[in-house]
Amino acid sequence: MTSRYRSTKASQDLNSRSPRRRTVVKAAAATAVLAGPLAAALPARAAADTPQFLHGVASGDPLPDGVLLWTRVTPTAEAVPGSGLGPDTQVSWVVARDKAFTTIVAKGSTTATAASDHTVKADIRGLEPATDYWFRFSAGGTDSPAARTRTAPAADAAVTGLRFGVVSCANWEGGYFASYRHLAARGDLDAWLHLGDYIYEYKSGEYAARGTVVRPHAPANEILTLADYRTRHGKYKTDPDLQALHAKAPVVAIWDDHEFADNAWSGGAVNHTEGGEGTWTDRKAAAKQAYFEWMPVRPAIAGTTYRRLRFGKLADLSLLDLRSFRSQQATSGSGSVDDPDRTITGRAQLDWLKAGLKASDTTWRLVGNSVMIAPFVVGSLSADLLKPLAKLLGLPQEGLAVNTDQWDGYTDDRRELLAHLTSNAIRNTVFLTGDIHMAWANDVPLDAGTYPLSASAATEFVVTSVTSDNLDDIVKVPEGTVSAIASPVIRAANRHVHWVDTDRHGYGVLDITADRAQMDYYVLSDRTDKNATSSWERSYRTRSGTQKVERTYDPV
Repeated sequence: MTSRYRSTKASQDLNSRSPRRRTVVKAAAATAVLAGPLAAALPARAAADTPQFLHGVASGDPLPDGVLLWTRVTPTAEAVPGSGLGPDTQVSWVVARDKAFTTIVAKGSTTATAASDHTVKADIRGLEPATDYWFRFSAGGTDSPAARTRTAPAADAAVTGLRFGVVSCANWEGGYFASYRHLAARGDLDAWLHLGDYIYEYKSGEYAARGTVVRPHAPANEILTLADYRTRHGKYKTDPDLQALHAKAPVVAIWDDHEFADNAWSGGAVNHTEGGEGTWTDRKAAAKQAYFEWMPVRPAIAGTTYRRLRFGKLADLSLLDLRSFRSQQATSGSGSVDDPDRTITGRAQLDWLKAGLKASDTTWRLVGNSVMIAPFVVGSLSADLLKPLAKLLGLPQEGLAVNTDQWDGYTDDRRELLAHLTSNAIRNTVFLTGDIHMAWANDVPLDAGTYPLSASAATEFVVTSVTSDNLDDIVKVPEGTVSAIASPVIRAANRHVHWVDTDRHGYGVLDITADRAQMDYYVLSDRTDKNATSSWERSYRTRSGTQKVERTYDPV
């Protein structure tokens, strides 16, 4: 495994639901937990009544002295995810310096129970910084696969390089997770960032690949209950490419809306019918519980995913939760995007972010950001392009030319944050973003209307989807067709946008040195092909001190 660290030490009342509700699931489906859908979440080999590790192993949230380890044990054949069945099972773990496990540095055990869906977490401490480790779990004489993880550098370490995989928006029914396979094969990642939509909540067939289900998920209904969310997470964790990436490097993950429901906000979601699908309070609690059970993520401030990690003196990473505290998205009847009483972050989180950015003494300030912060206007797109773009972004197809689910719908929060960066001369802030199924390289201007005369306060790299539909999928034309027309028009109307690819699927690789932060954009040959190849498409970087993006012509 190639090392990339070159350092030795290191609730609001529920408002009326949106008219853009995408689906209605009958109440009878909300509580139906059937043997067939549950069993579909497991491979066929879950047959013997001996403990098995069918969902792989994972690590996450690396610290200089530790890392969070995760697995899920299947103690008996009927103990499938979400079933609530299965006996208490003793699970042990071991951490070593080598893959052969000859030099053991940590070990322990715990009991996996149905109360936590037989998931297991071990928060290991006492490790050395910037060091590769190997770990595995055991139960009833069965060992899990062995996996590699890596600790972060020491807080005061002079780190010369970091490299992260960057992904978002992985729709099971939309294709295969080849992006994960290609990232796993690199062998040079210190960690990988998942910027949201790790799972999708839709019923089977509602959101697929150009309307075609490539592979059915489980359960078949829209997920509503704790059992549903557990079953869906369990299905995802059977994917071999996802398992491979989790076994190669620690993940740093945040959630977006689809871990809950489409266009979620603090009091509801577009894809939630209050009453007919239970209460939003219960559904949100179920989604959060399943997420923390199934993901190697430490519950952070207020039981959400906003937290901060540090990687030596080179970079810190502020991770945002832009769903738990936000006001309802603006529509014709729910307020203006400029209303200062509306928020995307919530007051406490925005203050936390501002304080952390100001106090940071690292060269780079990275922000894990689930929805695009750079402003975007439609410009002079023709009607045949505007309508599919509006569909993708969740906009009214006539009239409103802004995505109110992004920071564009909460301009007062954005203004306050960018003004804070500028007035305090906070440099080298890079937003890392997912959500919109397109790749972008953006400056983040104080005033988009006068840019480039106005200053750029930060930069932003947006990665495309792993499998979820984008523009060419919606209009059902070959990849690159829409982008060739739409990209120049988008850039002409948004001068801070250096590049946008509206059509392809893939992932990013972020490489950081003291001099620059560079994003390499990779695309897949075919998301519906489990053996899809990967190729480099473009690279953009921001040089230290500039707060601007520029193209570079070679990947790292």
